[in-house]
Amino acid sequence: MNSIILKSAAIAFASVAASLLLTLIIVPALGFPVNRTIWLSSTLCPLVLAWVACASTFWQSDRLKNAHRELARAHAQLAAAHRRLSEKASRDDMTGMLNRESFFAALDGSRRKSDRGALLIIDADHFKKINDSFGHLTGDDALLLIASAIERGVRSGDVLGRIGGEEFGAFLVGATEQEAKRVAERIRREVELIRFRPVDERTIPLTVSIGGTVCGEDVNVSELMRAADRRLYQAKHGGRNLTILDTDISAAA
Repeated sequence: MNSIILKSAAIAFASVAASLLLTLIIVPALGFPVNRTIWLSSTLCPLVLAWVACASTFWQSDRLKNAHRELARAHAQLAAAHRRLSEKASRDDMTGMLNRESFFAALDGSRRKSDRGALLIIDADHFKKINDSFGHLTGDDALLLIASAIERGVRSGDVLGRIGGEEFGAFLVGATEQEAKRVAERIRREVELIRFRPVDERTIPLTVSIGGTVCGEDVNVSELMRAADRRLYQAKHGGRNLTILDTDISAAA
């Protein structure tokens, strides 16, 4: 407000100065004397009119600037809220990993950027027995422990998702066959080392079976999933708590 008054006053006094200068030039040129009435008219009229007009203009301009700032702030908050909602919608509520749809979208995006990598499908062993024996809340606790073990087993930059009830997916970006085997075995060991004691200090073993495939050139996501699923089926029926990787997807098909 103070700045509006000061700016209006400056313009008003400049208008008075201009008015007096014109009066001193024009009135004598017309043959009239510069009397008191003319002096007052030349001073007060521009002073009042310019001050009021400028104050109103500056006030409206200031309101517009404030409104613009508020609009920009609201837009930034809305954009941040939209990002948070988009991020939340792409995540599994319980584990925080990507949900099924977002995982496969990320997998497809990674495949478009590079042919190299490996897909692992990780399935918790005997999980229905845990739910039936201890209830679904205890089963959720076990899943969270397994999810944490998987996160510890993968590398920075790998893509993780929960793609089923007790089934997880891991895309190992740029991984070679040997790297994929090491990561899969590290995940299996991390889960096996969990000491899960839901009741009475009795340890319930947690294990996972892992099926995987190294990405071949020009192989789409559906073909990768089928190949990894086949190896997961072999791991399940081979005794569980196993990792089996497909290194030649065309031969497996």
